[in-house]
Amino acid sequence: MWALPGIPEVRPGDDLVKLIVNAVTSAGAAPGSPGLADGDVLIVTSKIVSKAEGRIVRADDREAAINAETVRVVARRGPARIVESRHGFVMAAAGVDASNTPKGTVLLLPEDPDASALRIREGVRDALGADVGVLVTDTFGRPWREGQTDVAIGAAGVRVLEDLRGGLDTFGNPLGVTVTAVGDELAAAGELVKGKADGFPVAVVRGLPQHLLQRQGTGQAARRGADASGESAERGPAAGSARALVRDAAQDMFRLGTSEAVREALALRRTVREFTSEPVDGGSVRRAVDAAVTAPAPHHTTPWRFVLLESPQSRLRLLDAMREKWVADLRADGKSEESIAKRVRRGDVLRNAPYLVVPCLVTDGSHDYPDGRRSAAEREMFVVACGAGIQNFLVALAGEQLGSAWVSSTMFCRDVVRDVLELPGDWDPMGAVAVGHAAAPPRQRPPRSGDDFTEVR
Repeated sequence: MWALPGIPEVRPGDDLVKLIVNAVTSAGAAPGSPGLADGDVLIVTSKIVSKAEGRIVRADDREAAINAETVRVVARRGPARIVESRHGFVMAAAGVDASNTPKGTVLLLPEDPDASALRIREGVRDALGADVGVLVTDTFGRPWREGQTDVAIGAAGVRVLEDLRGGLDTFGNPLGVTVTAVGDELAAAGELVKGKADGFPVAVVRGLPQHLLQRQGTGQAARRGADASGESAERGPAAGSARALVRDAAQDMFRLGTSEAVREALALRRTVREFTSEPVDGGSVRRAVDAAVTAPAPHHTTPWRFVLLESPQSRLRLLDAMREKWVADLRADGKSEESIAKRVRRGDVLRNAPYLVVPCLVTDGSHDYPDGRRSAAEREMFVVACGAGIQNFLVALAGEQLGSAWVSSTMFCRDVVRDVLELPGDWDPMGAVAVGHAAAPPRQRPPRSGDDFTEVR
């Protein structure tokens, strides 16, 4: 592994392949120079690719450039932003960088790093006859770890992931999760010999030909196999494209920063009325209860109780009794049987849910007052605290990827609920929560502005 000397300062419009080839051939004239050989991997700093491609903007446009390159803010702390770039990379400031570029300018990432890597690979092959792999690299920070390291953001001819799942380790144990990020390991290794400020933007790695992909043709034929994105027939997201190193959003357990996750959880909390038959993990519900009981409460009390109805028998027994009470109330109101049947069907959201939770209010620890005004305010204080706990519970369920619907029906037949569930007399059921896996994505919610609900004095 060595740095390639002789590459000058790169400017917009420069032929990067020509600069690399000239550096190789000039160095090749020196005694003992290794040149380039089949199976080598070129590690190319993205900054020189960006410069050659003219991806330079004025420094005073940096914030606008970051905004233009950003599709999603992952985390923000003061002026620092971790974002997802339009390439799919999660990184600081969308990769807009002020280092190793003339004062007063900043660099954007290459437009298509995979296509850039392919052009370099094909150009080197045409000029020197060497079948090399190419990685375009940039510097990233990482979750869990201090410091930065180089990673592959573009690739051509390199198998960037080595899937060892299904194999055995040296002790004969099966490998179940091991997929080695070869592209990133090569990028990090190359940075050790290039350095950050030594003026060596290209490194060569030799001796690892097993990580190169077999070529499906050469020169013009291979280029004709490239699609509009610069991805050739020999490559794809599962093989030699650096896009294969970007984790799919659905599998990303660290997709958001803390405050962003809280805001998204609040937005994800939607009323779900139709559920699949997939069972609900009781552990997920219990974790949601753990979050629920962190809500504020008066007098250092704990005014929440959550009754978890995990068995179909317990749910059916409660819902049947509640329905009987509801029908009796509606008949006493003089409703027709047709109207009663229509109203009772509203309870199907609870009946069809695979899991029910009955949150209850307990006013143990409340203060006694001799007048109705303060006594009513005292109870309302506990009701508000119970509502905060229920909201915590619903938001936490959304964070567990579970849908929910809070329904007020148990509040209209508290004696029935206490009797069926054998609850203490001072437990007041405060509705019921249907829990399950949503049968369909929720409908889009119209945007709301807090200004519509705000009065400033």
